[in-house]
Amino acid sequence: MDDSIIVVDDLVRRFGSVTAVDHLTFRVRAGAACGLLGRNGAGKTTVIKMLTTLLPPTSGTARVCGYDVLRNPTDVRRSIGYVPQALSADAELTGYENLLVMAKLYDLPRHSRERRIRDALALMGLEDVADRLVQKYSGGMIRRLEIAQSTLHEPRVLFLDEPTVGLDPLARHTVWEHIARVKAQQNCTILLTTHYMDEAEHLCDELVILHEGHLAVSGTPAELERSIGPQASLDEVFVHFTQTEPEATGAYDETSRTRHVSGRLG
Repeated sequence: MDDSIIVVDDLVRRFGSVTAVDHLTFRVRAGAACGLLGRNGAGKTTVIKMLTTLLPPTSGTARVCGYDVLRNPTDVRRSIGYVPQALSADAELTGYENLLVMAKLYDLPRHSRERRIRDALALMGLEDVADRLVQKYSGGMIRRLEIAQSTLHEPRVLFLDEPTVGLDPLARHTVWEHIARVKAQQNCTILLTTHYMDEAEHLCDELVILHEGHLAVSGTPAELERSIGPQASLDEVFVHFTQTEPEATGAYDETSRTRHVSGRLG
């Protein structure tokens, strides 16, 4: 029996003459945390945008929670949460007010909004700063608030695009703990992108590695490490399956965006 909650079949996305995602096929089983890995420009964020209905595929199909991303976009959106790489919390509002806005956008029943908001604050360890303006939050607190926003409606699938980019090691570990708590308590599936191999090792049950828009390899972290050698690390796995000679060029825009986000979160 197929228990896949994300099903990607022969997915293609072109931007003019550039093919960002090239006939990609993979599955994510329900309840798993899956890491979508690859170098800058490998197509990770493009895949996330297609799966969250923000970008239509050029060809191929993708289903999330049983819904086709092109034919049933509203049903997909109701079933998912999404934390983009860019900041999504309003700095001029308090943490509680940000969550209240999202509760209204999700059309949560009025009688349950307060409970959902308080539960989300508790889950993310933000109860003590709920009434503080977000502009006074640390980078890690902002990211935890954004995760709280995206999980208020208890989605079946949570998409996280570079969830700890720009955070210091202590803040990263705190965010990891809360992501794991969300997965356990809400029983949701997680698909995340990251450039941190320790993050992938810590959070992910399975990995999908992209290279230049193609599927390079997929499997559990342990399986992929064994495929390289008995003592191989996940860093070595990543290099093995994504190495390109010479090094790819044209990454100025991607570098600029990453540094901008890192600067704001840091």
